Amino acid sequence: MARLLGSLLLMATAGTFVAGAAPTPGAETAGPLGEVVPAPASVEPGGSPYRITRATRIRVDDSGAVRRIGEYVADVLRPSTGYPLPVTSRGKGGIQLRLAKGPFGAEGYRLDSGAKGVTITAAQPAGLFHGVQTLRQLLPAAVEKDSVQPGPWLVAGGTIKDTPRYGWRGAMLDVSRHFFTVDQVKRYVDQLALYKVNKLHLHLSDDQGWRIAVDSWPRLTTYGGSTQVGGGPGGFYTKADYREIVRYAASRYLEVVPEIDVPGHTNAALASYAELNCDGVAPPLYTGTEVGFSSLCVSKEITYDFVDDVIRELAALTPGRYLHIGGDEAHSTSHEDYVKFMDRVQPVVAEYGKTVVGWHQLTGATPAKGAVAQYWGLDDTSAEEKERVAAAARGGTGIVLSPADRIYLDMKYTADTPLGLDWAGLVEVKRSYDWDPGSYLPGVPASAVRGVEAPMWTETLTNSADIEYMAFPRLAGAAELGWSPAATHDWDRYKVRLAAQGPRWEALGIDYYRSPQVPWPGR
Repeated sequence: MARLLGSLLLMATAGTFVAGAAPTPGAETAGPLGEVVPAPASVEPGGSPYRITRATRIRVDDSGAVRRIGEYVADVLRPSTGYPLPVTSRGKGGIQLRLAKGPFGAEGYRLDSGAKGVTITAAQPAGLFHGVQTLRQLLPAAVEKDSVQPGPWLVAGGTIKDTPRYGWRGAMLDVSRHFFTVDQVKRYVDQLALYKVNKLHLHLSDDQGWRIAVDSWPRLTTYGGSTQVGGGPGGFYTKADYREIVRYAASRYLEVVPEIDVPGHTNAALASYAELNCDGVAPPLYTGTEVGFSSLCVSKEITYDFVDDVIRELAALTPGRYLHIGGDEAHSTSHEDYVKFMDRVQPVVAEYGKTVVGWHQLTGATPAKGAVAQYWGLDDTSAEEKERVAAAARGGTGIVLSPADRIYLDMKYTADTPLGLDWAGLVEVKRSYDWDPGSYLPGVPASAVRGVEAPMWTETLTNSADIEYMAFPRLAGAAELGWSPAATHDWDRYKVRLAAQGPRWEALGIDYYRSPQVPWPGR
């Protein structure tokens, strides 16, 4: 039934919807062309499927970036197929990756599948990479396994034309409450890439731990990074570690957005350096989960020397455009001091060549020109607070939407969920998907919405399995909200496509929440 419903997925074509055509004879063993997440902008099923065989070649343009994507494809497909799949710039047919001018934008692509091969065309390498993720999902889920599987490896015939709705499709990982190693972050990056996420927001500092080395303030990590929630050993990234995360994320076409949360959420820094406290007394390290009790000393000049050093060193490590300065839950900072602090700090970010991102409390001060505010309020957040965000948006501030009672991935699914928190409410899979970023905040122009981001706070999460259980299946829905046209948004159809992801996650070793709202295979 899931496959039948999937084949009836309504697709966006020339601004209207048409039902997917029935599979052609001989194609019935290939999955429906449109049964992917995020939903493509346009799907035109038809023609014979392509069968990957031992003779298949991966053909690439003669450029380093395209060849690297070709090698990535080969690395995905070789273990499960057992085929050699050489990467070559010669010949025709097989799996072909090509750059060409066209209506693709920076991240869009076209996928053409037929009896002779699959061709993915894009204007930029990022588009080719995203097209490859679609190709993966068009193959049986067993393609994700790391041992030889029987196949057959069929890709349904037809054409997909696809471009993203938003340029910001993010996921945040809090490595401060609990520390996660470079390899654990890389694992999450690979999972994000499968769903065309293009921003990795790393929450690098908080009350419980400072996680990025700063040469000019070494005790931030050696002392401030020495613990975590519950009193574990903590940890931190050396500059080489951080560069490796940035490099690996870039190889999956994700841009790292680092966050240093100021002026609140700073106990790890205050404990490391007494002079950052107004009274000159360092507090003890903190391993609890309360918020809002810490603040840098806004009246001290050394505070701004500290901020300048941290931003300068972090900006030098970060090739991306953005630097997140937090700004949330600064309950121990007066409004006057908060405004003063942000007026001093935002120009520092610009001085080192980055664009300011802050949590939406930044709109309570004066956001810098071009700044981005990340909204994490709730459906029932006060109209006054929402209007403050909307006014900033009308004045030119970009908005990234992360409503906590929609796509905070650490919220419990139900009251019985063993992990996560529930302060924003219980967030089942349908609730996390069934909202529209373009109209979510009253008074925010659609043009001001940069996209969506799904944060993962880690007060209760200690390992990759914990992250994955809370992320899946909700992460896929957040990715679709960021990528797919608004016209494709339909829970009843989405849940069928989502259900088809279950076997893929199992093949990847991801233990996901089997929501009763989703018709998982075999349920």
